[in-house]
Amino acid sequence: MKSTALIGLAVYFLLLMIAVLREKKSRNQLDYFFAGRELPFWALSITFVASWWGAGSALSTADLAYSDGLGAFIYYGAPVLIATAVIYFLAPVIRRLDYLTQGALMQARHCPAAGKALSVLIFLFMTLTASTQMVGIGMFFGTYLDMGYQEAVLFGTAIVILYSMFGGFRAVVLTDIIQFVFLTISAFLVFWTAMDAAGGWAGIATKAFFENRLGYTGMTEGLSKYMIYVITFGCSWAIQANIWQRVSAARNVTDAKRMAGLSFFTYIPLYLMVVLTGMAGFVIFPSLPEGGVVTAVVTQLMSPVLGVFVFVGIAAAIMSTMDSLLNTAALTLTMDLGFGKASDRPILYSRLATVIVSAIALIVALSIRSILDIAWLAADVITTGVFIPLMVALFRKFDRIGTSTGALASMTGGLLFSLYNLGLYFKLPFPAFWTHGSAEQIITGLSLSAVLFFGGSLIEHRRRR
Repeated sequence: MKSTALIGLAVYFLLLMIAVLREKKSRNQLDYFFAGRELPFWALSITFVASWWGAGSALSTADLAYSDGLGAFIYYGAPVLIATAVIYFLAPVIRRLDYLTQGALMQARHCPAAGKALSVLIFLFMTLTASTQMVGIGMFFGTYLDMGYQEAVLFGTAIVILYSMFGGFRAVVLTDIIQFVFLTISAFLVFWTAMDAAGGWAGIATKAFFENRLGYTGMTEGLSKYMIYVITFGCSWAIQANIWQRVSAARNVTDAKRMAGLSFFTYIPLYLMVVLTGMAGFVIFPSLPEGGVVTAVVTQLMSPVLGVFVFVGIAAAIMSTMDSLLNTAALTLTMDLGFGKASDRPILYSRLATVIVSAIALIVALSIRSILDIAWLAADVITTGVFIPLMVALFRKFDRIGTSTGALASMTGGLLFSLYNLGLYFKLPFPAFWTHGSAEQIITGLSLSAVLFFGGSLIEHRRRR
């Protein structure tokens, strides 16, 4: 099984590299990070979906559904749909802007220091989020290929770095299209196999009834349990830089809206399939399998040949998200933070930026082996530090309210708040005023950000009078 899977992965990687190397070469950073704004909306929609359909969606959601039933859809599915709906309505505003990046927007609205501060927070968020995919690939490859966790993380990440470094955003989109085909077919095959083994919805409902899990087949329990994740992830993902990158890469406003609309309706069946797969696992397996429900279905219920195909498909889901995050983090490092700005070889420095981002993300992934924990830390950074000043800056008529002082105060406060929470996570001797990953934490962070933004802006307005 291991040797067959490695052969399948090698063939898949070769297919990706051939596709990347045959593509038109990037001439400048607009090409490298935005594909020259030449891609059709359906291609951008596929890479939009692939950007958020990763380790958490393909693996963690199924395991949550094993325990919590249909309510697990609220955990990842609801915030993704909410964020996509927000992007649909924001797309015309974003695409009409003359600024390709969020950092450039903040600099134009306020000052260079505000633009740099925002870019630092975005860079941290994108790098931490890339780490979640490295954790996912380490867990999945480790279980399926019988590798150690560290070896699996390095192996999977190396594949992504190689193909994404050479082609930039155009390569990311092209490979995402290939990966989307694999991941969609694989998700359906796993879903079909699991539901067949469980006796369909009737089998799930029967098992839930005899186990006295009355809320297992409804979403009510998920609404109460995961609402804080909906708020936190919904806010952070709606302003996620890699999605704004895709909106900015659209040919025009109409294509930007079409991209978001098509993505919204694509997410619904994908998330339902993975949730139902996890619920089917509740019937099939007496306890949550080591390595997760999806891995157990592939290794225990599928033929070796079909299992290898699905293995490649799930790997594609994780890698397609990782390449998007790495590319956007490299975009932030070069275009907003000025890495290699003085060089006459911008493409070389863009590739080096991809390697630097990958190295930092690897350190995090090797230190924190939890997709949920890293995702929460990343969302904490972007929600408390970026959401309020960026939303105000986006709409020019509201931007008169904010000032450079308010924006800098809000982002600095959000960063310090996030670092404080990071210290609590690593059990540093700080006083804990809230529980990690709680409603109190996110409400406190957003409130602090709002007070600093509007308070700092008010002080500056009064000073100007």
